[in-house]
Amino acid sequence: MTSQTTIDKTGSGGDAPAVPSDAAPAKGLRGHPWFTLITVAVGVMMVALDGTIVAIANPAIQKDLGATFAEVQWITNGYFLALAVSLITAGKLGDRFGHRQTFLIGVVGFAAASGAIGMSDSIALVVTFRVFQGLFGALLMPAALGLLRATFPAEKLNMAIGIWGMVIGASTAGGPILGGVLVEHVNWQSVFFINVPVGILAVVLGVLILLDHRAEKAPRSFDILGIALLSAAMFCLVWALIKAPEWGWGDGKTWAFIATSVIGFALFGFWETKVREPLIPLALFRSVPLSAGVVLMVLMAIAFMGGLFFVTFYLQNVHGMSPIDAGLHLLPLTGMMIVGSPLAGAMITKFGPRVPLAGGMALTAIAMYGMSTLATDTGSGIMSVWFALLGLGLAPVMVGATEVIVGNAPMELSGVAGGLQQAAMQIGGSLGTAVLGAVMASKVDSDLAGNWADAGLPALTPAQEAQASEAVQVGVAPVAPGTPDAIVTKITDVAHDTFISGMSLASLVAAGVALVAVAVAFLTKRGENAEAGAGAAHI
Repeated sequence: MTSQTTIDKTGSGGDAPAVPSDAAPAKGLRGHPWFTLITVAVGVMMVALDGTIVAIANPAIQKDLGATFAEVQWITNGYFLALAVSLITAGKLGDRFGHRQTFLIGVVGFAAASGAIGMSDSIALVVTFRVFQGLFGALLMPAALGLLRATFPAEKLNMAIGIWGMVIGASTAGGPILGGVLVEHVNWQSVFFINVPVGILAVVLGVLILLDHRAEKAPRSFDILGIALLSAAMFCLVWALIKAPEWGWGDGKTWAFIATSVIGFALFGFWETKVREPLIPLALFRSVPLSAGVVLMVLMAIAFMGGLFFVTFYLQNVHGMSPIDAGLHLLPLTGMMIVGSPLAGAMITKFGPRVPLAGGMALTAIAMYGMSTLATDTGSGIMSVWFALLGLGLAPVMVGATEVIVGNAPMELSGVAGGLQQAAMQIGGSLGTAVLGAVMASKVDSDLAGNWADAGLPALTPAQEAQASEAVQVGVAPVAPGTPDAIVTKITDVAHDTFISGMSLASLVAAGVALVAVAVAFLTKRGENAEAGAGAAHI
């Protein structure tokens, strides 16, 4: 299926003459495919970086602002919640008003929210502006994919998405490294202030380079009720996942939100069959490869984001590494994603997505199994092997699943498809953190009392045991001030051994999820609509 594209030659989003996709390419910088890729990569880098850079800064934020562990979790959860709820709607905004404008607004808002976080003096303000970061990041991410889809021809789209995925992967995995340097040598505020100059650079490049692309069949109206129903359903789902570790999976509140979410999705699906211009035409999901790509992104994010959440605590709190050392120990993960992403793009272009995607998830499963064997005294060399293998496995999935989702959608829905891809990743990340967090908490709760007694330590009251369990879940030894050194050593050993048992079980669950994803990968195929891009015979 192909579709003609209308291009705003002014780059302003106003009424411009319709230029068919086979027209001569724009002269100079404006609209140049590779410069477009550089521009969107700079903007996307901010959003991807902030998904993980904060993990290293969390202990410093907690100490400086006197926050509880639950409050610190909301620094991450608020960001993911805002992203997940608004990504698809944001993609639709890009399809309607143009991806260039949406991208630029997203960059400006994200950078401004980042600066506001750096100036915040309370945990409430940090969480609030993290939510704004998520909302503006939602505008930016699908727009970036829409611009790439419209600019690159089919034969070069996979390579472009490979480089785009490399930036996301490197930023995601490199966040802890940069975060460690900034937290250790400057302060935690610098983790957010760094986005301001990056945002300014992205805006300048965007104004000079980006060319707006409009599909001929782009939507001309808004499905307001559809937006409300989808947003409410997504909110209830992600909220339930975030709160489940606190409330418990058997609690009525958890299942009330899940049930409300299911009802919301059902009503949304019914409404989409009735409205003239639906937010998400359900016919999209008749494409088995597209649907498989969405599921694959969810499963990949569960394994990756859920597993990475515990690794930072393992390195810092169990091995006693500084933030910068913890970040450097994740360098093999970053390096393999940087190397693997463009190579994956080339492989997918030549052989199709099925084998690279299945192979990538198989490597991810092996890496997560390997991480389940980590112990309190595991050396850096062994850790590096599993981290490198994880990066090598994730690279083809980041690239291939993105191309499968976006390439199998019509050009006029490229923003919605980009939103689906990113929403799947954010929901998977929230699901992974929630489910693997529940696995960790359950294992710690079941093992801590026995390990504590076996070490000959004084019995804890129920309140003390609950406090100790919360500390152990992040690898911290619950040592009271003035405790004798011999007792401190015993408590530390018990805390670390119990944390390791929880992390090991969570990693095995993540490995199982990755194995399921291997089967899903075989349902994918090359995008049928990639040739609809505006740059389709030119570069």
